[in-house]
Order: sequence, then C-alpha cells, then structure tokens
Amino acid sequence: MFSLFKFKGGIKPPTYKADSVRFPIAAAPVPAQLIVPLHQSIGGQPHPLVQAGDRVRKGQRIGAPDKWISSAVHAPTSGTVIAIEERLAAHPSGLPTLSVVIEADGRDEWIKRQPVDYGRLEPEQVRELLRDAGVVGLGGAVFPSHAKLTAASDVPMEELVINGAECEPFMSCDDLLMRERGEDIVRGIGIFRDLLQPKRVLIGIEDNKPEAIAAMQAAVKAVGENFEVIAVPTLYPAGGAKQLIRVLTGKEIPASKRSPDLGVQCFNVATAYTAWRAIAFGEPVISRIVTLTGNVAQPRNWEVLLGTPLRDLVPLMQPKADTNRYVMGGPMMGFDMPGLDAPIVKATNCIIASSPAIFPPPAPEMPCIRCGACAEACPHELQPLELYWFARAHNFGKTQEYNLFDCIECGCCSYVCPSRIPLVQYFRFAKSEIWAREREKENADAARERFELRNEREEREKAEKAERLAKAAAARVAAPTQQPADTGQPATEQPAFDPDAAKKAAIAAAMERARKQREQVKPKNTDELTVAQRKEIAEIEARRVPLQEPQNASNAEIQRAQREEE
Repeated sequence: MFSLFKFKGGIKPPTYKADSVRFPIAAAPVPAQLIVPLHQSIGGQPHPLVQAGDRVRKGQRIGAPDKWISSAVHAPTSGTVIAIEERLAAHPSGLPTLSVVIEADGRDEWIKRQPVDYGRLEPEQVRELLRDAGVVGLGGAVFPSHAKLTAASDVPMEELVINGAECEPFMSCDDLLMRERGEDIVRGIGIFRDLLQPKRVLIGIEDNKPEAIAAMQAAVKAVGENFEVIAVPTLYPAGGAKQLIRVLTGKEIPASKRSPDLGVQCFNVATAYTAWRAIAFGEPVISRIVTLTGNVAQPRNWEVLLGTPLRDLVPLMQPKADTNRYVMGGPMMGFDMPGLDAPIVKATNCIIASSPAIFPPPAPEMPCIRCGACAEACPHELQPLELYWFARAHNFGKTQEYNLFDCIECGCCSYVCPSRIPLVQYFRFAKSEIWAREREKENADAARERFELRNEREEREKAEKAERLAKAAAARVAAPTQQPADTGQPATEQPAFDPDAAKKAAIAAAMERARKQREQVKPKNTDELTVAQRKEIAEIEARRVPLQEPQNASNAEIQRAQREEE
C-alpha cells in the first residue's frame, strides 16, 4: 500500500465547493471585444506580432515569446486588431499592461491546425512547440512549462508529480476538468513523462473529490498507463507544489534548491490537458476553465476565452444585489479585481462574487499577544510573529535573516491569528520594499559603473591625444636632420626648401615663356613690313616695360609677370 507523508502546519477552512460542481462545464459566449495582455506568464514580455488594423484568426500568434523563459500569446477568436495599448490588468497592483485589443467578427474562424506526432520529434522540438503554443502552469504560478521539462543532467528524475489537489476554498475548476476530460489529462501527462523519463508518475488528488479520483483512475486504465492516482488528506495548502511533493514522496525541498535538484518535478492537471491539446490537435492555449462562484444565483464552471473582460462574465454569474467586489483566485491567496474591464488571463482559475455576508469586513487589528498560533500553522516552518515585528519596524535585513522569501503567502498565519493581524500584507510589504531597494542599488551601481567607465575613457582619450601630439612634434624636429638608413650607398643630401628661390624660378619661367611668344609673332625680316606695321610694332615696343630679375621678388611681382605672360 502507498504510504503518505505529512507536512507541518496547515489549516482546514470550509471548502464551499459543492454548489459549483453540480453542473457540467459550459462554454462562455464570445464577447464583442477581447483584451489580451501580452504578459501572461513568468518571464519576459512577448513581442507583439500584429498591428492595429490587422485581421487575425482564432489561434493565431499575436505575441512572440521573449527568450526562453517566456511563452507565446494567441488570438482567442477571429476578428480585427483595433489597438495595441496599455489596458487594465488582472493584477493586485491594478497597473495597466500592454495588451492586444481584438474586435470579434462573430465567425470564430480557426487557423489551419497542425497535429504533431511528438514521438517522431527531438525533445527540444517538443519543448519549442509547447512554448509557441503558450503552455504554462495553470495552477496559478503560470511558469512556462517547456522550461520545467528539461531534466537536470546530474540528477536522475525519480518522480513526476501531477497536482490535482485544488485546496483553495470555492475553487473547483480542476475537479470538473478531471471528471469530464480525464483521458486528455492522462495523455498530456504521458508527454511530460516521455520528456522527463521519471521512474514513477504520481497523481495527487484531495480526498474530498471522490468523483475526480474515480474518473482519473478510469482514465489511466483506459489509456493504458501505469500512473498512480493517490488520494491525499484535505488540508490547506496541500495543493502547493512543495507540500504535495512532501506528502507523496517524503522529500522536503530546501529553500536554496528547486525540486529537480532532488529528482522530482510537479505540474498541474490543467497544464497537462493544454499540453495534449497543443500537440495532438494543434490548439494553442486560448481559453481555460474558470469557476464563477460566491454571492451568485448559480455557481458554475465555464470555459472562458482569455481576454474576456470581467463585465462580460457578470451576466453569467448573476450576482446578487449585495455583491460589492469580485475576487480573482481563492479567498486565501486571491486579490480584488481592479475593475470590470480587467480581462481573464491564464492565471485566472476562479472569480468569487463577494458580499459582506461571505467575506465580512476585517475586525480591527489588535496587538500581537505572541500566542504562537501563526508559527504552528505555517507550512514552511517559519516564525511569522518575528517576521511581523521586523517588517513593522522596517528592519528588512532581519526579515531576510528569518527567511522572509520562503513565505509562499498562503495566508494560514493570518487565518489563525486571534488578533486579526493581516500578517501576509506585512510580508508582502516587506518583500516589495526589499525588491525596491535592490533595484535602487542595482541602478546606483550601474550609474557608478557608467561614470567610472566614462572617466576612464576620457583619460584614455586625453593620453592618446597627448601621445599623438608628442609624436608629431618629435617628427617635425627630427625631419631636417634625419639621416637616411645605412644601405651601403652614399647618402644624397636633400636641400632644404627655399621660398625665395621658388619665386625666382617662377619669374624666370614666366619671362622665358613671354620671350618665346614674342619671337613667334615677330617676323625675322622687318624689311618686309609695311609702314603701318612698323609703326604698330614701334608703339608696342614703346609700351613694353623690360622685365628684370629682382633680387627678392614679391608675390605681386610674380602675379604681374604671369599677367604679362598671358
């Protein structure tokens, strides 16, 4: 019999899942306009491949992945790109992000899809296909899956863990997916198995989902795989990757290591499903299952196109009159949607319509009584009360000493705190401050480095210029007295340049040319001339001023001699 392990801490909040699993998954209608953020995964932001005015088809790539840790983005339906601009994002910050806005044409026309026999491809080609299909972790982390499918070269892969725990209250999208599409999930797990070559494949599902457990066991048998489907105790946060790995394998992942360093890797069931659709049907990730629940008339799971604005889902939810906000994710780790224009993204697994009855206003925060309940509930064995004091005192160095960044922000500590202290909010504040100071330090270091490099460049340029000037001056000084190289032949002296001699030579040449010209026009026998011709020659001779070679001619004299020559 398979033996399970335990992780420290954890809580058991009410699940609130029964209402949303009574109906099968339904397809949400195509909205009139889709807002598709380009950045929907961990890593670099994809580059837009379309422009405003372009017509796109369903499944067409509209964002190319940026380097390896990134993932492509695709058009959820056919239509026209009307803008590529900053739009409201489904993020706790509420900041806008670069998005492709598509006006649907109602035809929902697919691109030409190319199914692939991945068994005939090299592993690297399969990873590239998954990257270009936009396959990421759909459990909430949205880490590009192709990057996790590269096994460590020095550590053999022992276990492949598939996460079907879905421990957050209200959320049931993975439960319905396993019930209705189990065989596709198993085939997707087979792709991961063939790429990683683990010794065992373990599918962990919380024991409060008996229908999903039975469906997955039947799917494994129908496909003909030997995967192990294991029911794990219902305990939040058993759906966390490190916690589920601990429960199924007994391996505890240190803070300084990743799970592949211990020979284990973990994927969500929805991720395996989208991987199979991408390989076997050529369908990129353009939709996902979303649980619409909470203060609504009919909780249900819907398959929603990515980029669908929240306002288009509100009519499907039929919220009650006292609904005051909408929460993305579960009540433990979720956040308020910044507005109805925020779109559904790959990380959106649940939308909860909130009301004062479901989520009462938080009680006033009271002083910490050091009861230690938070430390007992923490699944990572941290000391939340110490982290709280240091974060409140802005002693961020101490928070790091107490392993602040090991906190997964699961909310167990806040849930059990009798003083109603929002501990997770303090931890998020401390993390953001540390990140901000690190960015400032990096910017300051980069500025200092640029300043030092500029000073070095200026000093180098000054030294090079001074060296060039020194060499030129030395060459001018050495030129008149420089002796030719000893070649065995007597050296020939080169006379120095004399400006006066050059002027005299120019005047003499001009006088010689003028004399030759006169001799050419003057007849040799003057007796043959008429009286008029002799008279004209006499007048010319009378006007002519004889040129004499001066001792020191000036430039003006040279110019006059040249005019005489002309």
